[in-house]
Amino acid sequence: METLAHEHCRALRGAEHRLAPEAAQALLDELPGWSLVDDRLCREFRFADYKATMLFVNTAACLAERENHHPDLEVGYSRVKVSYSTHDVGGLSRNDFICAAKLEALTNF
Repeated sequence: METLAHEHCRALRGAEHRLAPEAAQALLDELPGWSLVDDRLCREFRFADYKATMLFVNTAACLAERENHHPDLEVGYSRVKVSYSTHDVGGLSRNDFICAAKLEALTNF
């Protein structure tokens, strides 16, 4: 995960940038707690209260803007479900795993 978290997303268009299932699985092995669900990289984060939840959401939004790679977020009182997929390639790309690793780095301090 250390390597992924230090990379930056790049603009990707076209199916040639879509990860093969084996490549996606290899990258998933670097992200404990994340799973592949219907061609999406997903994880649920839990927090002590609403304030902590919203701090995470706002931080995730800033990260998404900085990397120009935006997840789907489902927000509850003390949880956030994060899902990544690269629409421009029609599935998963390395960008999804880079952003997931960056979110992990934010929560593991």
